[in-house]
Amino acid sequence: MKLNDYKNLLELFFLRYQSEDKNEIFLQSLKEKDLRFNWKQTYDCIQKLSYYLQKHISSGDRGLLISENRPEWLISDLSIMLAEGITVPAYTTYTERDYEYLINDCKPSIIIISNSLQFKKIKNIILKKDFIKKIISFEEVKDKEVEVINLKHILKENNYFEKKLKDITLTRKDISCIIYTSGTQGNPKGVMLSHGGILNNCEGSTKLLKEIIGYKPKFLTWLPLSHSYEHTVQFVQIAVGAKVFYAESIDKLIKNMNDCSPDIMTAVPRFYQNLYQKISNTFNKATGLKKFLVQSTLNIGRKRFLNQKLSMYEKFINLICDKLVRKKIRSQFGGFLKAFISGGGALDYKVGVFLNSIGLPTLQGYGLTETSPVVSCNSINDIKIDTVGKPFKGNQVKISDDGEILIKGENVMLGYWKNPGETEKVLKNGWLYTGDIGHFDNGFLKITDRKKDIIITPGGDNISPVKIENDLTKIEFIDQALVYGDNKPFLVALLVLSEEKKGMDNKTISNEIEKTNKYLSKVEKIKKFIVVDKQFSIENGLMTPTLKLKRYKIIKKLKNKLEQLYN
Repeated sequence: MKLNDYKNLLELFFLRYQSEDKNEIFLQSLKEKDLRFNWKQTYDCIQKLSYYLQKHISSGDRGLLISENRPEWLISDLSIMLAEGITVPAYTTYTERDYEYLINDCKPSIIIISNSLQFKKIKNIILKKDFIKKIISFEEVKDKEVEVINLKHILKENNYFEKKLKDITLTRKDISCIIYTSGTQGNPKGVMLSHGGILNNCEGSTKLLKEIIGYKPKFLTWLPLSHSYEHTVQFVQIAVGAKVFYAESIDKLIKNMNDCSPDIMTAVPRFYQNLYQKISNTFNKATGLKKFLVQSTLNIGRKRFLNQKLSMYEKFINLICDKLVRKKIRSQFGGFLKAFISGGGALDYKVGVFLNSIGLPTLQGYGLTETSPVVSCNSINDIKIDTVGKPFKGNQVKISDDGEILIKGENVMLGYWKNPGETEKVLKNGWLYTGDIGHFDNGFLKITDRKKDIIITPGGDNISPVKIENDLTKIEFIDQALVYGDNKPFLVALLVLSEEKKGMDNKTISNEIEKTNKYLSKVEKIKKFIVVDKQFSIENGLMTPTLKLKRYKIIKKLKNKLEQLYN
């Protein structure tokens, strides 16, 4: 059965389950070695949890899922679907204020959390919301005011009704999940993704993976499953019958790769930048013969990757480099890694060429939460690292007159949750206006700029600068603020002080900014700032007639000063 024939994501799982060895391990935590589920256990857990949820939710009700990456995440996601609910993933790094906005917006009937730490963040919110019917936790949570059901108790129950595939009525056009993404005006928007949209992504991804991996591939997952990228990857894993390992933490990622020897790994640019830095530092310490081999590996690898002709001597040296350098590098990542796949932000060209040159194939792709999320990706046999590859089958991509990338197809979102105004701004005649600027280069899509006011960190987090700027201007002596940090290690700010407070010392300003930082998530915090003398205004061309900052003009004018904050 082809992926474009599946009616919904549950059918994908059910049919894969039928073809698998039921006793084979499917989901494995590397943090807790005993926390693992074979295919039979996964199926049974989904049935039991779904049966419990059906008693408390109606068709179309939302289930908020707040958890670190662990096997129960996938089980919960599919259980909510099987109960005809809609999963709303949320980051564990959210602040209480973030959770309150999200809960008020999507009004979940049930909330599934991982532990007491997450419960503490939402307890005060829960007490005020009568639409929340049940709270379920993976680990034991005891509270005198709120009843929290331990998932283990639900899974011990053997008196349940098993839903069959024929009982599932969901279609490709139905909502599978609502994933919140930052908007330019501060408040996150709930992106409604269909079953068909994610299945479309699975079809494109499996075609890509067929060129790379063989039977029963192993995946190491570490990007938050609340991120649209990793959320879709879990269904790709089901589609190829993978064994899935959940990493302990980003700090232990290399160790975890050695623990499970993955065939494929998806990550964001920050990971590759750190990897590049570590390997480069090691290379720089090499002397004598090692230095020669390292340099030859880089030079010849670069020529090979760029399809430049090698001399007989270079071909001979390259064979030695393969055995003595590249093989050793690959062994540090478990020894079986076939490719890295990069998404969630722009991969630095130098980093991409470097990794491919040393025997770590790295494929860059492109997507948005609004496109389920993948639009295009490079293929292992045809890599153009300065591009994001060719569009997946079924994804129509065209370039508007002003250079904006427009996308049409089943992968495009159904719209923003209860926000028709914002939906109409980006969805026109079936085309999604991405806000990204680009062009085609021999069929390969190349991203050159971004129209929309979204900052993307090297970790793939989407940040609304407007939201933070609004918080900064609440400080009584700050009249205007601009937040900067696209693809940077941290955020910085340009500040304009009120007339009466000009000349204020930086320490006082820092103290007030720290007070604001307490209400922001880790990636949103302002680490450094500079004060500029002149107001941004309509008159000097730095504001629109509707008093919005002309962000790109300001950045262009003051970029040198901003970049100095990173030195």
